[in-house]
Amino acid sequence: MNPTIKERLQLAYAAQESRLFYSAWPESPRAYAEDGMQSGLLAFQSLLTQNFVGLQTHGSEGWIGEEISPYFMTGLGIKYPAFSPNTLIQNAELAQKIWSSTSIDLRATILINALDSVANRFFEIAYATMHTTGQGFMMGFQASGPHANDRALEVLAMAYKELTRFPSDINWVKNMGKFDLALQKNYKAIPKGVALVIGCSTFPTWNTLPGLFGSLMTGNVGIVKPHPKSVLPIAIVVAEMQKALVAAGLPASVVQLGVDTLANPIAKELAEHNAVKLIDYTGGSAFGEYIESLPGKTVFTEKAGVNSVIIESISDAAAVFSNIAFSASLYSGQLCTAPQNIFVPATGIQTPDGNMSYDTVVSGIANAIQNLVENPKMGSGVLGAIQNDATDKRIKDVSLGRRLALQSMPVPNLEFADARTASPVVIAVEADDVTTWRHEHFGPILFVIKTLDASHSLSLASESAQSLGAITCLCYSNDVAYMNQVESTMNKVFTPVSFNFTGAAFVTQHAAFSDFHVTGGNPSGNATFTDAQFINRRFVWVGNRKM
Repeated sequence: MNPTIKERLQLAYAAQESRLFYSAWPESPRAYAEDGMQSGLLAFQSLLTQNFVGLQTHGSEGWIGEEISPYFMTGLGIKYPAFSPNTLIQNAELAQKIWSSTSIDLRATILINALDSVANRFFEIAYATMHTTGQGFMMGFQASGPHANDRALEVLAMAYKELTRFPSDINWVKNMGKFDLALQKNYKAIPKGVALVIGCSTFPTWNTLPGLFGSLMTGNVGIVKPHPKSVLPIAIVVAEMQKALVAAGLPASVVQLGVDTLANPIAKELAEHNAVKLIDYTGGSAFGEYIESLPGKTVFTEKAGVNSVIIESISDAAAVFSNIAFSASLYSGQLCTAPQNIFVPATGIQTPDGNMSYDTVVSGIANAIQNLVENPKMGSGVLGAIQNDATDKRIKDVSLGRRLALQSMPVPNLEFADARTASPVVIAVEADDVTTWRHEHFGPILFVIKTLDASHSLSLASESAQSLGAITCLCYSNDVAYMNQVESTMNKVFTPVSFNFTGAAFVTQHAAFSDFHVTGGNPSGNATFTDAQFINRRFVWVGNRKM
Protein backbone atom coordinates (compact mmCIF):
# COMPACT_ATOMS: atom_id res chain seq x y z
CA MET A 1 0.00 0.00 0.00
CA ASN A 2 1.11 3.53 -0.73
CA PRO A 3 2.56 4.91 2.56
CA THR A 4 0.40 8.01 2.20
CA ILE A 5 -2.77 5.92 2.00
CA LYS A 6 -1.79 3.90 5.05
CA GLU A 7 -0.97 7.07 6.97
CA ARG A 8 -4.38 8.54 6.13
CA LEU A 9 -6.10 5.41 7.41
CA GLN A 10 -4.03 5.54 10.59
CA LEU A 11 -4.87 9.20 11.16
CA ALA A 12 -8.56 8.51 10.63
CA TYR A 13 -8.59 5.56 12.99
CA ALA A 14 -6.64 7.51 15.62
CA ALA A 15 -9.36 10.16 15.45
CA GLN A 16 -12.01 7.48 15.99
CA GLU A 17 -10.18 6.16 19.01
CA SER A 18 -9.67 9.60 20.56
CA ARG A 19 -13.09 10.94 19.41
CA LEU A 20 -11.42 14.35 18.98
CA PHE A 21 -12.12 16.68 16.05
CA TYR A 22 -10.77 15.46 12.75
CA SER A 23 -11.67 16.11 9.15
CA ALA A 24 -9.83 14.90 6.06
CA TRP A 25 -11.63 17.33 3.75
CA PRO A 26 -12.23 20.97 4.80
CA GLU A 27 -15.90 21.90 5.02
CA SER A 28 -15.41 25.48 3.81
CA PRO A 29 -15.74 26.06 0.04
CA ARG A 30 -12.95 28.63 0.40
CA ALA A 31 -10.47 25.80 1.01
CA TYR A 32 -10.93 24.61 -2.57
CA ALA A 33 -10.40 26.07 -6.03
CA GLU A 34 -11.09 29.79 -6.25
CA ASP A 35 -13.30 29.29 -9.29
CA GLY A 36 -14.94 26.22 -7.78
CA MET A 37 -18.44 27.65 -7.50
CA GLN A 38 -18.53 28.87 -11.07
CA SER A 39 -16.96 25.77 -12.59
CA GLY A 40 -19.16 23.52 -10.43
CA LEU A 41 -22.28 25.36 -11.56
CA LEU A 42 -21.26 25.06 -15.21
CA ALA A 43 -20.53 21.36 -14.74
CA PHE A 44 -23.96 20.85 -13.17
CA GLN A 45 -25.70 22.81 -15.90
CA SER A 46 -23.95 20.74 -18.57
CA LEU A 47 -25.66 17.63 -17.19
CA LEU A 48 -29.20 18.98 -17.52
CA THR A 49 -31.48 17.48 -20.19
CA GLN A 50 -28.74 14.99 -21.08
CA ASN A 51 -28.01 11.30 -20.69
CA PHE A 52 -25.62 10.88 -17.76
CA VAL A 53 -22.67 9.26 -19.51
CA GLY A 54 -20.25 8.82 -16.61
CA LEU A 55 -21.52 5.34 -15.67
CA GLN A 56 -20.93 1.93 -17.21
CA THR A 57 -23.74 1.03 -19.62
CA HIS A 58 -22.99 -2.60 -20.51
CA GLY A 59 -26.26 -4.51 -20.24
CA SER A 60 -28.42 -1.42 -19.85
CA GLU A 61 -31.91 -1.32 -21.33
CA GLY A 62 -32.36 2.34 -22.11
CA TRP A 63 -32.35 5.58 -20.12
CA ILE A 64 -34.62 6.73 -17.27
CA GLY A 65 -34.85 9.67 -14.88
CA GLU A 66 -37.53 11.79 -13.25
CA GLU A 67 -35.80 14.24 -10.91
CA ILE A 68 -37.46 17.60 -10.27
CA SER A 69 -35.66 20.61 -8.84
CA PRO A 70 -37.40 21.97 -5.70
CA TYR A 71 -35.98 25.35 -6.74
CA PHE A 72 -36.95 25.43 -10.43
CA MET A 73 -40.01 23.18 -9.90
CA THR A 74 -39.24 21.72 -13.30
CA GLY A 75 -37.65 18.43 -14.31
CA LEU A 76 -33.86 18.24 -14.58
CA GLY A 77 -34.19 16.11 -17.71
CA ILE A 78 -31.22 13.92 -16.75
CA LYS A 79 -31.45 10.27 -17.78
CA TYR A 80 -29.46 7.39 -16.32
CA PRO A 81 -28.72 3.92 -17.72
CA ALA A 82 -31.52 1.55 -16.74
CA PHE A 83 -30.67 -1.99 -15.67
CA SER A 84 -33.02 -4.81 -14.83
CA PRO A 85 -32.58 -6.28 -11.34
CA ASN A 86 -31.36 -9.54 -12.90
CA THR A 87 -28.68 -7.74 -14.90
CA LEU A 88 -27.49 -5.86 -11.84
CA ILE A 89 -27.28 -9.12 -9.89
CA GLN A 90 -25.49 -10.97 -12.69
CA ASN A 91 -22.95 -8.17 -13.05
CA ALA A 92 -22.46 -8.10 -9.29
CA GLU A 93 -21.90 -11.84 -8.99
CA LEU A 94 -19.27 -11.81 -11.72
CA ALA A 95 -17.50 -8.86 -10.10
CA GLN A 96 -17.72 -10.48 -6.65
CA LYS A 97 -15.33 -13.26 -7.68
CA ILE A 98 -12.67 -10.68 -8.54
CA TRP A 99 -13.30 -8.13 -5.80
CA SER A 100 -13.37 -10.65 -2.94
CA SER A 101 -9.90 -11.87 -3.94
CA THR A 102 -8.54 -8.32 -4.21
CA SER A 103 -6.15 -7.52 -1.36
CA ILE A 104 -7.30 -5.39 1.53
CA ASP A 105 -4.59 -2.84 0.80
CA LEU A 106 -5.62 -2.48 -2.84
CA ARG A 107 -9.29 -2.13 -1.89
CA ALA A 108 -8.41 0.68 0.51
CA THR A 109 -6.22 2.41 -2.07
CA ILE A 110 -8.91 2.31 -4.77
CA LEU A 111 -11.63 3.56 -2.44
CA ILE A 112 -9.57 6.44 -1.04
CA ASN A 113 -8.50 7.41 -4.55
CA ALA A 114 -12.18 7.49 -5.47
CA LEU A 115 -12.93 9.80 -2.55
CA ASP A 116 -10.16 12.13 -3.67
CA SER A 117 -11.69 12.21 -7.16
CA VAL A 118 -15.09 12.93 -5.64
CA ALA A 119 -13.55 15.86 -3.77
CA ASN A 120 -12.63 17.41 -7.12
CA ARG A 121 -16.37 17.54 -7.87
CA PHE A 122 -17.64 18.85 -4.50
CA PHE A 123 -19.06 22.05 -6.03
CA GLU A 124 -20.82 20.15 -8.80
CA ILE A 125 -22.20 17.72 -6.21
CA ALA A 126 -23.39 20.68 -4.12
CA TYR A 127 -25.51 22.01 -6.98
CA ALA A 128 -26.72 18.49 -7.75
CA THR A 129 -27.77 18.14 -4.11
CA MET A 130 -29.53 21.51 -4.12
CA HIS A 131 -31.59 20.68 -7.16
CA THR A 132 -32.60 17.19 -6.10
CA THR A 133 -33.07 17.50 -2.33
CA GLY A 134 -33.82 21.19 -1.81
CA GLN A 135 -30.88 21.77 0.52
CA GLY A 136 -29.31 25.22 0.45
CA PHE A 137 -25.98 25.54 -1.33
CA MET A 138 -23.80 25.59 1.78
CA MET A 139 -25.50 22.59 3.33
CA GLY A 140 -25.43 20.77 0.00
CA PHE A 141 -21.71 21.43 -0.29
CA GLN A 142 -20.86 20.33 3.24
CA ALA A 143 -23.22 17.40 3.75
CA SER A 144 -22.88 15.81 0.32
CA GLY A 145 -19.22 16.73 -0.03
CA PRO A 146 -16.64 16.79 2.78
CA HIS A 147 -18.96 15.46 5.50
CA ALA A 148 -20.02 12.49 3.35
CA ASN A 149 -16.42 11.81 2.38
CA ASP A 150 -15.39 11.95 6.03
CA ARG A 151 -18.07 9.40 6.96
CA ALA A 152 -16.81 7.14 4.17
CA LEU A 153 -13.20 7.46 5.33
CA GLU A 154 -14.31 6.80 8.91
CA VAL A 155 -15.80 3.50 7.75
CA LEU A 156 -12.71 2.60 5.70
CA ALA A 157 -10.43 3.19 8.67
CA MET A 158 -12.61 1.11 10.99
CA ALA A 159 -12.88 -1.66 8.40
CA TYR A 160 -9.14 -1.74 7.75
CA LYS A 161 -8.52 -2.08 11.48
CA GLU A 162 -11.03 -4.91 11.86
CA LEU A 163 -9.82 -6.76 8.76
CA THR A 164 -6.22 -6.67 9.99
CA ARG A 165 -7.01 -7.33 13.65
CA PHE A 166 -5.80 -10.93 13.48
CA PRO A 167 -2.69 -12.40 11.76
CA SER A 168 -3.27 -14.05 8.39
CA ASP A 169 -0.90 -16.98 9.01
CA ILE A 170 0.67 -18.49 12.13
CA ASN A 171 2.59 -21.54 13.25
CA TRP A 172 0.67 -22.89 16.24
CA VAL A 173 2.52 -25.13 18.70
CA LYS A 174 1.11 -26.93 21.73
CA ASN A 175 3.43 -28.87 24.00
CA MET A 176 2.01 -32.36 24.61
CA GLY A 177 4.67 -33.47 27.09
CA LYS A 178 6.89 -35.80 25.08
CA PHE A 179 6.27 -34.00 21.81
CA ASP A 180 4.92 -30.79 20.31
CA LEU A 181 1.74 -30.66 18.29
CA ALA A 182 2.42 -28.22 15.44
CA LEU A 183 -0.21 -26.83 13.12
CA GLN A 184 -0.21 -24.17 10.46
CA LYS A 185 -3.24 -21.91 10.74
CA ASN A 186 -4.60 -19.16 8.56
CA TYR A 187 -7.44 -16.72 9.13
CA LYS A 188 -9.55 -15.23 6.37
CA ALA A 189 -12.18 -12.50 6.40
CA ILE A 190 -14.81 -13.87 4.01
CA PRO A 191 -17.28 -11.33 2.57
CA LYS A 192 -20.96 -12.22 2.67
CA GLY A 193 -21.78 -11.39 -0.96
CA VAL A 194 -23.75 -8.79 -2.88
CA ALA A 195 -24.60 -5.66 -0.89
CA LEU A 196 -27.59 -3.44 -1.64
CA VAL A 197 -27.76 0.18 -0.48
CA ILE A 198 -31.18 1.82 -0.67
CA GLY A 199 -30.80 5.59 -0.61
CA CYS A 200 -33.13 8.32 0.63
CA SER A 201 -34.42 11.47 -1.07
CA THR A 202 -32.97 14.01 1.36
CA PHE A 203 -29.34 12.89 1.85
CA PRO A 204 -28.36 10.84 -1.19
CA THR A 205 -24.61 10.70 -0.45
CA TRP A 206 -24.21 11.27 3.31
CA ASN A 207 -26.53 8.39 4.17
CA THR A 208 -25.35 6.12 1.34
CA LEU A 209 -21.57 6.22 1.56
CA PRO A 210 -21.03 4.63 5.00
CA GLY A 211 -22.85 1.38 4.18
CA LEU A 212 -21.51 1.27 0.62
CA PHE A 213 -17.89 1.79 1.65
CA GLY A 214 -18.26 -0.58 4.59
CA SER A 215 -19.44 -3.36 2.31
CA LEU A 216 -16.89 -2.68 -0.41
CA MET A 217 -13.95 -2.49 1.98
CA THR A 218 -14.89 -5.85 3.49
CA GLY A 219 -14.91 -7.49 0.06
CA ASN A 220 -18.58 -7.30 -0.91
CA VAL A 221 -19.68 -5.75 -4.20
CA GLY A 222 -22.29 -2.99 -4.06
CA ILE A 223 -25.50 -2.04 -5.83
CA VAL A 224 -26.74 1.47 -5.03
CA LYS A 225 -30.50 1.90 -5.47
CA PRO A 226 -31.01 5.66 -5.09
CA HIS A 227 -34.31 7.37 -4.50
CA PRO A 228 -35.66 8.13 -8.00
CA LYS A 229 -36.03 11.81 -7.11
CA SER A 230 -32.44 12.17 -5.78
CA VAL A 231 -30.09 10.34 -8.12
CA LEU A 232 -27.58 12.87 -9.46
CA PRO A 233 -25.37 13.43 -6.36
CA ILE A 234 -24.75 9.71 -5.80
CA ALA A 235 -24.50 9.10 -9.58
CA ILE A 236 -21.50 11.44 -9.65
CA VAL A 237 -19.92 9.55 -6.74
CA VAL A 238 -20.53 6.13 -8.29
CA ALA A 239 -19.09 7.37 -11.60
CA GLU A 240 -15.87 8.37 -9.84
CA MET A 241 -15.75 5.03 -8.02
CA GLN A 242 -16.13 3.14 -11.29
CA LYS A 243 -13.32 5.20 -12.84
CA ALA A 244 -11.04 4.34 -9.92
CA LEU A 245 -11.87 0.64 -10.26
CA VAL A 246 -11.21 0.57 -14.00
CA ALA A 247 -7.95 2.49 -13.53
CA ALA A 248 -6.84 -0.29 -11.18
CA GLY A 249 -7.71 -2.95 -13.73
CA LEU A 250 -10.86 -4.09 -11.98
CA PRO A 251 -14.45 -4.29 -13.27
CA ALA A 252 -16.57 -1.16 -12.92
CA SER A 253 -19.46 -3.37 -11.81
CA VAL A 254 -17.88 -3.81 -8.38
CA VAL A 255 -20.21 -0.90 -7.65
CA GLN A 256 -23.32 -0.26 -9.73
CA LEU A 257 -26.11 2.29 -9.79
CA GLY A 258 -29.58 0.78 -10.10
CA VAL A 259 -31.93 3.63 -11.00
CA ASP A 260 -35.70 3.15 -11.03
CA THR A 261 -38.86 5.25 -11.12
CA LEU A 262 -41.71 5.74 -8.68
CA ALA A 263 -44.03 3.88 -11.06
CA ASN A 264 -41.67 0.92 -11.55
CA PRO A 265 -39.60 0.44 -8.40
CA ILE A 266 -36.94 -2.27 -8.17
CA ALA A 267 -35.94 -2.09 -4.50
CA LYS A 268 -38.08 -5.04 -3.38
CA GLU A 269 -36.99 -7.30 -6.22
CA LEU A 270 -33.35 -6.57 -5.46
CA ALA A 271 -33.79 -6.87 -1.69
CA GLU A 272 -35.54 -10.24 -1.93
CA HIS A 273 -33.04 -11.76 -4.38
CA ASN A 274 -31.12 -14.68 -2.89
CA ALA A 275 -27.79 -13.25 -4.07
CA VAL A 276 -28.24 -10.09 -1.98
CA LYS A 277 -26.84 -10.78 1.47
CA LEU A 278 -26.39 -7.27 2.86
CA ILE A 279 -28.84 -4.36 2.83
CA ASP A 280 -28.30 -0.80 4.04
CA TYR A 281 -31.49 1.25 4.18
CA THR A 282 -32.36 4.85 5.02
CA GLY A 283 -35.95 6.04 4.89
CA GLY A 284 -39.44 5.60 6.31
CA SER A 285 -40.19 3.09 9.04
CA ALA A 286 -42.76 1.01 7.16
CA PHE A 287 -40.37 0.01 4.36
CA GLY A 288 -37.52 -0.23 6.85
CA GLU A 289 -39.45 -2.76 8.91
CA TYR A 290 -40.11 -4.77 5.75
CA ILE A 291 -36.36 -4.76 5.01
CA GLU A 292 -35.62 -5.89 8.56
CA SER A 293 -38.11 -8.76 8.20
CA LEU A 294 -36.43 -10.32 5.17
CA PRO A 295 -34.94 -13.73 6.00
CA GLY A 296 -31.30 -14.51 5.31
CA LYS A 297 -30.18 -10.89 5.10
CA THR A 298 -27.80 -8.82 7.21
CA VAL A 299 -29.58 -5.49 7.49
CA PHE A 300 -28.51 -2.01 8.62
CA THR A 301 -31.33 0.52 8.94
CA GLU A 302 -31.92 4.17 9.73
CA LYS A 303 -35.65 4.81 9.96
CA ALA A 304 -37.96 7.51 11.23
CA GLY A 305 -37.81 8.88 14.74
CA VAL A 306 -39.35 11.64 16.83
CA ASN A 307 -36.72 13.90 18.37
CA SER A 308 -37.40 15.83 21.56
CA VAL A 309 -36.36 19.07 23.22
CA ILE A 310 -36.78 19.28 27.01
CA ILE A 311 -36.73 22.76 28.55
CA GLU A 312 -36.49 22.87 32.35
CA SER A 313 -34.50 26.07 32.98
CA ILE A 314 -32.33 28.40 30.91
CA SER A 315 -29.70 31.08 31.39
CA ASP A 316 -30.09 33.09 28.19
CA ALA A 317 -33.55 32.94 26.65
CA ALA A 318 -32.59 34.71 23.41
CA ALA A 319 -29.65 32.37 22.80
CA VAL A 320 -31.74 29.27 23.54
CA PHE A 321 -34.67 30.26 21.36
CA SER A 322 -32.33 31.28 18.54
CA ASN A 323 -30.59 27.90 18.69
CA ILE A 324 -33.87 25.98 18.61
CA ALA A 325 -35.09 28.17 15.75
CA PHE A 326 -32.03 27.38 13.66
CA SER A 327 -32.23 23.63 14.33
CA ALA A 328 -35.92 23.61 13.40
CA SER A 329 -35.38 25.74 10.30
CA LEU A 330 -32.21 24.16 8.89
CA TYR A 331 -33.18 22.49 5.60
CA SER A 332 -36.79 23.13 6.62
CA GLY A 333 -36.65 20.46 9.29
CA GLN A 334 -36.00 17.71 6.71
CA LEU A 335 -33.10 16.25 8.68
CA CYS A 336 -33.45 13.00 10.59
CA THR A 337 -31.90 14.81 13.57
CA ALA A 338 -34.29 17.78 13.50
CA PRO A 339 -36.36 18.41 16.66
CA GLN A 340 -40.12 18.00 16.56
CA ASN A 341 -41.51 17.89 20.12
CA ILE A 342 -40.59 20.56 22.67
CA PHE A 343 -41.66 19.73 26.22
CA VAL A 344 -42.31 22.70 28.54
CA PRO A 345 -43.92 22.55 32.02
CA ALA A 346 -47.30 24.23 32.42
CA THR A 347 -45.83 26.13 35.37
CA GLY A 348 -43.11 27.58 33.13
CA ILE A 349 -39.32 27.48 33.34
CA GLN A 350 -36.74 29.15 35.51
CA THR A 351 -34.54 31.96 34.14
CA PRO A 352 -32.14 34.47 35.75
CA ASP A 353 -35.04 36.94 35.63
CA GLY A 354 -37.47 34.62 37.36
CA ASN A 355 -40.17 32.32 36.05
CA MET A 356 -40.98 32.35 32.34
CA SER A 357 -44.47 31.12 31.53
CA TYR A 358 -45.29 28.37 29.06
CA ASP A 359 -46.98 30.87 26.74
CA THR A 360 -43.91 33.12 26.80
CA VAL A 361 -41.68 30.18 25.87
CA VAL A 362 -43.98 29.33 22.95
CA SER A 363 -43.99 32.89 21.67
CA GLY A 364 -40.23 33.19 22.22
CA ILE A 365 -39.56 30.17 20.00
CA ALA A 366 -42.04 31.37 17.38
CA ASN A 367 -40.54 34.87 17.32
CA ALA A 368 -37.00 33.50 16.97
CA ILE A 369 -38.07 31.41 13.99
CA GLN A 370 -39.87 34.38 12.44
CA ASN A 371 -36.76 36.54 12.86
CA LEU A 372 -34.57 33.92 11.19
CA VAL A 373 -36.98 33.36 8.33
CA GLU A 374 -37.30 37.10 7.64
CA ASN A 375 -33.53 37.67 7.76
CA PRO A 376 -32.59 38.31 4.10
CA LYS A 377 -29.05 37.03 4.68
CA MET A 378 -30.13 33.79 6.34
CA GLY A 379 -33.74 32.81 5.72
CA SER A 380 -33.80 31.22 2.27
CA GLY A 381 -30.25 29.87 2.54
CA VAL A 382 -30.93 28.13 5.85
CA LEU A 383 -34.36 26.75 4.99
CA GLY A 384 -33.64 25.70 1.42
CA ALA A 385 -36.67 24.17 -0.29
CA ILE A 386 -39.21 21.42 0.39
CA GLN A 387 -38.08 18.21 -1.28
CA ASN A 388 -41.39 16.54 -2.08
CA ASP A 389 -45.12 17.03 -2.39
CA ALA A 390 -45.95 14.88 0.64
CA THR A 391 -43.93 17.10 3.00
CA ASP A 392 -45.49 20.23 1.52
CA LYS A 393 -48.98 18.80 2.02
CA ARG A 394 -48.17 17.64 5.56
CA ILE A 395 -47.23 21.17 6.63
CA LYS A 396 -50.58 22.47 5.42
CA ASP A 397 -52.63 19.63 6.88
CA VAL A 398 -51.07 19.76 10.33
CA SER A 399 -52.03 23.43 10.68
CA LEU A 400 -55.74 22.75 10.35
CA GLY A 401 -57.69 23.11 13.59
CA ARG A 402 -54.57 23.57 15.76
CA ARG A 403 -53.56 26.29 18.18
CA LEU A 404 -50.98 27.97 15.96
CA ALA A 405 -48.23 30.01 17.55
CA LEU A 406 -46.67 30.49 14.14
CA GLN A 407 -48.22 29.82 10.75
CA SER A 408 -46.03 28.32 8.04
CA MET A 409 -45.45 30.74 5.18
CA PRO A 410 -43.55 30.68 1.87
CA VAL A 411 -40.01 32.01 2.21
CA PRO A 412 -39.01 34.46 -0.54
CA ASN A 413 -35.98 33.32 -2.54
CA LEU A 414 -34.50 36.10 -4.67
CA GLU A 415 -32.53 33.68 -6.85
CA PHE A 416 -35.25 31.07 -7.38
CA ALA A 417 -38.65 32.73 -7.60
CA ASP A 418 -40.47 29.41 -8.10
CA ALA A 419 -38.81 27.56 -5.22
CA ARG A 420 -41.15 25.43 -3.10
CA THR A 421 -40.54 26.84 0.39
CA ALA A 422 -42.22 26.78 3.79
CA SER A 423 -41.21 28.24 7.12
CA PRO A 424 -41.68 26.11 10.26
CA VAL A 425 -45.13 25.92 11.79
CA VAL A 426 -45.25 26.11 15.61
CA ILE A 427 -48.20 24.49 17.36
CA ALA A 428 -49.05 24.74 21.07
CA VAL A 429 -50.55 21.49 22.34
CA GLU A 430 -51.58 19.78 25.57
CA ALA A 431 -49.65 16.70 26.63
CA ASP A 432 -52.76 14.49 26.53
CA ASP A 433 -53.41 15.35 22.86
CA VAL A 434 -51.28 12.39 21.80
CA THR A 435 -52.96 12.02 18.42
CA THR A 436 -51.39 15.34 17.48
CA TRP A 437 -47.76 15.09 18.57
CA ARG A 438 -47.07 11.43 19.30
CA HIS A 439 -45.99 10.36 15.81
CA GLU A 440 -43.51 11.64 13.26
CA HIS A 441 -44.40 14.75 11.26
CA PHE A 442 -41.47 14.97 8.83
CA GLY A 443 -40.67 18.54 7.83
CA PRO A 444 -40.65 22.00 9.44
CA ILE A 445 -43.22 21.22 12.14
CA LEU A 446 -42.77 21.94 15.85
CA PHE A 447 -45.10 21.02 18.72
CA VAL A 448 -44.62 22.82 22.03
CA ILE A 449 -46.17 20.38 24.49
CA LYS A 450 -47.50 21.59 27.84
CA THR A 451 -46.53 19.07 30.55
CA LEU A 452 -47.29 18.80 34.25
CA ASP A 453 -43.71 19.45 35.29
CA ALA A 454 -40.09 18.73 34.32
CA SER A 455 -40.38 15.12 35.46
CA HIS A 456 -43.40 14.64 33.21
CA SER A 457 -41.48 16.19 30.30
CA LEU A 458 -38.70 13.64 30.71
CA SER A 459 -41.15 10.78 31.05
CA LEU A 460 -42.90 11.71 27.80
CA ALA A 461 -39.64 12.20 25.89
CA SER A 462 -38.29 8.88 27.14
CA GLU A 463 -41.42 6.92 26.35
CA SER A 464 -41.57 8.49 22.90
CA ALA A 465 -37.99 7.49 22.15
CA GLN A 466 -38.57 3.96 23.36
CA SER A 467 -41.75 3.36 21.37
CA LEU A 468 -41.31 5.60 18.31
CA GLY A 469 -37.55 5.93 18.12
CA ALA A 470 -35.32 8.98 18.46
CA ILE A 471 -31.94 9.92 17.02
CA THR A 472 -31.35 13.01 19.15
CA CYS A 473 -32.57 14.75 22.30
CA LEU A 474 -31.83 18.34 23.32
CA CYS A 475 -32.15 19.44 26.93
CA TYR A 476 -31.92 22.86 28.54
CA SER A 477 -31.37 22.91 32.29
CA ASN A 478 -29.26 24.63 34.94
CA ASP A 479 -30.00 21.88 37.46
CA VAL A 480 -27.13 19.37 37.52
CA ALA A 481 -29.23 16.71 39.22
CA TYR A 482 -31.96 17.05 36.59
CA MET A 483 -29.40 16.95 33.78
CA ASN A 484 -27.96 13.73 35.20
CA GLN A 485 -31.47 12.28 35.39
CA VAL A 486 -32.18 13.23 31.77
CA GLU A 487 -28.91 11.74 30.56
CA SER A 488 -29.45 8.50 32.45
CA THR A 489 -33.10 8.13 31.45
CA MET A 490 -32.64 8.94 27.77
CA ASN A 491 -29.51 6.80 27.50
CA LYS A 492 -31.48 3.83 28.83
CA VAL A 493 -33.69 4.12 25.74
CA PHE A 494 -30.54 4.43 23.64
CA THR A 495 -30.88 8.11 22.82
CA PRO A 496 -27.96 10.58 23.09
CA VAL A 497 -28.55 13.94 24.77
CA SER A 498 -27.15 17.36 23.91
CA PHE A 499 -27.25 19.84 26.79
CA ASN A 500 -27.62 23.62 26.71
CA PHE A 501 -26.63 24.14 23.07
CA THR A 502 -26.35 27.78 22.01
CA GLY A 503 -24.24 29.62 19.47
CA ALA A 504 -22.65 27.41 16.81
CA ALA A 505 -23.50 24.05 18.43
CA PHE A 506 -26.67 22.49 17.01
CA VAL A 507 -28.43 19.24 17.87
CA THR A 508 -28.93 18.51 14.17
CA GLN A 509 -25.21 18.15 13.47
CA HIS A 510 -23.19 14.96 14.02
CA ALA A 511 -19.43 14.97 13.48
CA ALA A 512 -17.66 12.12 11.72
CA PHE A 513 -14.94 10.36 13.75
CA SER A 514 -16.53 11.60 16.99
CA ASP A 515 -20.34 11.33 17.11
CA PHE A 516 -22.15 8.04 16.67
CA HIS A 517 -25.04 8.65 14.28
CA VAL A 518 -28.10 6.64 15.40
CA THR A 519 -27.43 4.24 18.27
CA GLY A 520 -29.17 1.20 16.81
CA GLY A 521 -30.94 0.67 20.12
CA ASN A 522 -34.42 2.09 19.53
CA PRO A 523 -36.95 2.01 16.65
CA SER A 524 -35.17 4.79 14.74
CA GLY A 525 -32.70 2.23 13.38
CA ASN A 526 -30.70 -0.90 14.14
CA ALA A 527 -27.20 0.33 13.26
CA THR A 528 -24.84 3.23 13.90
CA PHE A 529 -22.27 5.22 11.94
CA THR A 530 -19.69 3.96 12.90
CA ASP A 531 -18.94 1.23 15.41
CA ALA A 532 -17.23 -2.12 14.94
CA GLN A 533 -20.55 -3.93 14.51
CA PHE A 534 -21.26 -1.78 11.47
CA ILE A 535 -18.19 -3.40 9.92
CA ASN A 536 -17.97 -6.87 11.42
CA ARG A 537 -21.47 -7.94 10.41
CA ARG A 538 -20.44 -7.56 6.76
CA PHE A 539 -17.96 -10.46 6.76
CA VAL A 540 -17.18 -13.70 8.59
CA TRP A 541 -13.89 -14.88 10.07
CA VAL A 542 -12.94 -18.37 8.92
CA GLY A 543 -9.90 -20.22 10.30
CA ASN A 544 -8.15 -23.11 8.55
CA ARG A 545 -5.69 -25.60 10.04
CA LYS A 546 -3.02 -27.71 8.34
CA MET A 547 -0.70 -30.34 9.77
